[in-house]
Order: sequence, then structure tokens, then C-alpha cells
Amino acid sequence: MTNRIPEPDLNYLQRVLLETLAIPSPTGFTDTIVRYVAERLKELGIPFELTRRGTIRATLKGRQDSPDRAIAAHLDTIGGSVREIRESGRLSLAPVGCWSSRFAEGSRVSVFTDEGVIRGSVLPLLASGHAFNTEVDAMPISWDHVELRLDARTSSREETLALGVNVGDFVAFDPMPEFTDSGYISARHLDDKAGVAALLTALKAVVESGQELPIDCHPLFTITEETGSGAAGALPWDVSEFVGIDIAPAAKGQASSEHAVTVAMQDSGGPYDYHLSRHLLKLATGNDIQVRRDLFRYYHSDAQSAIAAGHDIRTALLAFGCDATHGYERTHIDSLVALSRLISAYLLSPPVFPSDAHACQDSLESFSHQLEHDTQMENDTRVPPVDTILERPAEGGKDD
Repeated sequence: MTNRIPEPDLNYLQRVLLETLAIPSPTGFTDTIVRYVAERLKELGIPFELTRRGTIRATLKGRQDSPDRAIAAHLDTIGGSVREIRESGRLSLAPVGCWSSRFAEGSRVSVFTDEGVIRGSVLPLLASGHAFNTEVDAMPISWDHVELRLDARTSSREETLALGVNVGDFVAFDPMPEFTDSGYISARHLDDKAGVAALLTALKAVVESGQELPIDCHPLFTITEETGSGAAGALPWDVSEFVGIDIAPAAKGQASSEHAVTVAMQDSGGPYDYHLSRHLLKLATGNDIQVRRDLFRYYHSDAQSAIAAGHDIRTALLAFGCDATHGYERTHIDSLVALSRLISAYLLSPPVFPSDAHACQDSLESFSHQLEHDTQMENDTRVPPVDTILERPAEGGKDD
């Protein structure tokens, strides 16, 4: 009997998204959002544990406990840190995560000192058209050409230090969320707070449906995805399937859409697992979920970090379609609903290969194949039989 896919609670999804956006969480400054998500899991009755630094590892029990599956979204976002306190009292910035200073200019920010929070704005070094005229437009685009102006009375390095500002202080960029009547959602840091909201919404739908999962599933909420390590040390169980939840760039040259969920086939780390990716595509088609396939050229994910850490697991990536990723991002509620529904469908689906419960296989009987054997061995470019090559005399006709 096929499990019925429960419908997501859209009010819950949007509330969780707004509440997570309101919590600053650049990589390295994630304690508060970890506490928030842990409270949501408690409300749903989902047990969890925390790693030393704060990765959340939860467990939904299924009919069988092996092979396990894991599904992960990340709580950390891009941001900045104080690189230098200038003689003018203004601050030089270093990016946290990989993003362009072009998207930082004009932003309102919070600087988290050891003693409190100071507000400010990120500006180009030449910020006044009345003072610099066309020189403003000739400024290069780099983190060396922007500075943070504090909303505090300071015009020297000493005065800024006296405010409690220090090198290494975290800088969080305001999310500026807007939910429109047309269904579009614009904000910074939809990556990956929209993915977190979709995952929590799917967990809520599955738990409240009362349906039993076929196998154990471990929802993960990681805290260092934007800086590359992500889920690398987060898998203590016998996990055979790992699905990352993240953002899909809807841009020129990409196939993703703000109105569908994307199954990523490849990213900078290489192709995702053939079988698990196609399992997700079949679930989408079978449940009338709008889905796209896409390849991401400049992109890493939690799933890729788990492979890089040496885990022998199948990986796939689900993503919501988003315009202007790592800038002022925009998605549509359609994409988040499609993502949440596909997560629910996956949680309720059987394992791709039950034999994956065994870390190693001693025969080919249960080993997978991507196409039927005869089909895969067919080749339009015919090669001569091996024996005809071996029987052919050497060039020149006679032995030397």
C-alpha cells in the first residue's frame, strides 16, 4: 500500500520562515537559531541530540532501523566579520561564506561585539555622489572597496575600540523579508532558511499524519555549510541515503524555476547518486509535484561535504528555485510547497536499495545497475572483436 502524501501547513511554513529570518546566523554565530529549531522539534515530539558546536541530529523511527536515511538543511548564512578598524573609525570587512561585495553595498547590518550590538551600514569607500560625482561609478567591486559605517559617535580608531568593537566581531546583514500577495517571497538568507522551513513543515505534516516511516530517518540541521564543512561530521548512524536541502539558482543557463522543486544532478563536487536522484524524480512525478532537473556549476552542499568526509553513502540534493542567490533573493511559495511535499514523499518511501543495509556486498546479485545490461553494453561505435586484434600481424609484416 502506497502512503498518502500529507499536505503541508502553509501558515506554519511562512511563520517558521519569518521567525528564522529574524534570527541572525552567519556561519560561526548560530547558537540562537539552533535553540529555535530545537524548540520546534520539541513541539513536534521529535527527539534530537546536539553536537558540541550545535549541529542538530534528530531521529524519526521507522519500521526498520537499517539502512538509515538522513536529510539535512543548514542554519548558517553568509555574512561578514570585522577585518580591521580604520583610522577613520569605520570598519573593513571580510566575507563569511562566498559572496560578492556588490550585494553588501547599501545593506543595514548588526555588529555583534563582546558587550552588545551596534547597528550600521555597508557603503562603498566613495559613497557620496555630491562629493565624488562620477568617481562613485568607477569604484572597483571588492571587499577592499567597502566599509562599515557605525551608527555611533566615532571618527577615530580609538573611539571605535572604546565602543567595544574588535577584529573578528560578527556582522549580520538584515534579511529585509517581504511576502507579496502574488506568492513571491523576497529576502536575504532564504539560503537556507527557506529550506529549513520546508523541512520542518514536512516533518510536521508526516508526524501529524500518523503514518509510519518505512525506515529510520535522521533530520539534520547543520551550522557550517556556507564555509564548506556542513554535514562532514554529522553522521554517526548506518546512513545509506543522504538528501541535502538547499537553494537552486533560477538564472540564465539554469533549468531551475521559482515555481518548482529542483533535483540537482551534479554540482562542483561531481554527479549525485544516479539511483537516489531518480528515486526522487519518480516520487515527484507520481505525486504530481512540479520538478526540474539542473546542474550547478559553482556550488557545494551538505551532501557533497558528507561524501568528501569519507562516508560511503548515496547522496542527492533537493532545492527550492530562487532568483539572485546570495544576493537579495526571491522565491515563490509554489517552490517551497513543492519542496515540502517531495520531502514528505521521500520520508514515506521505501529505501532505494534494502541491500544497502550492508556496508559491503560479497556478490553481484544484489548490486545495482543503471541500465539493463544488454542496453548498457550496446555502442553505436562498433569495436572489432578482441581476437581479431590479437591475431593481426605486426606492422611491417615480418618479425624484426
